[in-house]
Amino acid sequence: MKKRISQQAALAIFLFLFAMFSAGCAGGGAGTSASSTITAAPSGSGSGSGSPSGGSGSSGGSSGGSGGSGGSGQTTPSVCSAMAAGLGASLNGYRPFPADSAWNQDISAGPLDPNSDAIINFIGPSIGLHPDFGAGLYNGSAMGIPYVVVDGSQALVNITFSAYGDESDSGPMPVPSSAPIEGYPNPGSGDRHVLVLDNSNCFLYELYSAYSNPDGSWTAGSSAVWDLQANQQRPWTWTSADAAGLPIFPGLIRYDEVAAGKIQHAIRFTLPKSRAAMVPPASHWAANSTNPLAAPMGMRVRLKAGYNISSFSPNLQVILTALKRYGMIMADNGSAMYLSGAPDDRWNNDELHTLGQVPASAFEVVQMSPVYTASNLPQGSAPTITSFTASSTSVTAGTQVTLGWQASGASYFVVSPEIGAVRGTSVTVKPAQSTQYTLYATNQYGRTTASVTVSVH
Repeated sequence: MKKRISQQAALAIFLFLFAMFSAGCAGGGAGTSASSTITAAPSGSGSGSGSPSGGSGSSGGSSGGSGGSGGSGQTTPSVCSAMAAGLGASLNGYRPFPADSAWNQDISAGPLDPNSDAIINFIGPSIGLHPDFGAGLYNGSAMGIPYVVVDGSQALVNITFSAYGDESDSGPMPVPSSAPIEGYPNPGSGDRHVLVLDNSNCFLYELYSAYSNPDGSWTAGSSAVWDLQANQQRPWTWTSADAAGLPIFPGLIRYDEVAAGKIQHAIRFTLPKSRAAMVPPASHWAANSTNPLAAPMGMRVRLKAGYNISSFSPNLQVILTALKRYGMIMADNGSAMYLSGAPDDRWNNDELHTLGQVPASAFEVVQMSPVYTASNLPQGSAPTITSFTASSTSVTAGTQVTLGWQASGASYFVVSPEIGAVRGTSVTVKPAQSTQYTLYATNQYGRTTASVTVSVH
């Protein structure tokens, strides 16, 4: 999204949208499981050429489905409760993902890539940084990628898919009907990202090409669920809501952290050319170049330690210091050296645009190892589900039923409908009608599913 300095307007929109929030309830407790019938089907990796931002991909569909009210039965992770709720809310010092996450690693002393100079020259050494975020509106749209923080009272809604359903995480998800879409209040036909953080259950939900439906559900090109307490690797060659198969939110520059004087994570950025390769934890490519110097998705660069930042404002020194310590990660095809951030009317656009004085030649490429291509993709087994059972498979409407499972090799689980992303090995539901529940177990090599039906009489 190209930017131009504009006047204040986004704050009023933030407050308006916040007032429109719809809230529901999703609660419940865990219990023991009993035997039932399952069918399990593993799913391997998809094509490396598909991408939310470019290239082809197989279409698919998945939704939260139908059923009655239920609960996830999860223990509330208190670590995320520091995050305030609301549109563009402050995280109050909370940093998503563990300290050893790639996003949170200090790479200031890491080795250089041997092709660093050649790659920077390919990008264009005189091209300056550009803040792809700011205050106010440009052509009627907020500048940046918005996000919203919800709590455990937010209703779970169904998600259906229009493009990359076979590489997406199933619903339901706690996405408000009024969640801001990238480009709001006039999102148009751009990437239309929607980012939702749950401060009660510590999950991040991201949608690409998102459209809200009159019944409160959403249609999206793709989706991904991220456990904020874990280092989660998406299946190799799968996309997410971003071209690189990475989460978007942890790479955003936010006003609250700049105002606090410290950014403690890498920053998301884009380049116009990329090749058919990826550097972990990126899991996907969206190649538009065969030049070996074009960036692989997940390439990390950092501002050179000796680059003098003393002439920049204190706020910009916070950003530039982070670029020295944590660097920035190539996550999508787009304009050259564009930094991603969240819209906020407290940004000073004139101040932000002085970042353009920092040229690409002031950066260096951190050693890329391993680099995966179609010829050396990691191989392994999708998760194994030993059992997925219901405590009762025939009940009256509204009766509590415990779903339990045994599985190995999974990085994360989703139960659909009614539940969504979960931790642990059991959840409770109260089906209002006969419902087939599906367990999705996913790791870096693919996904396995198992289903059980509870009949309501």
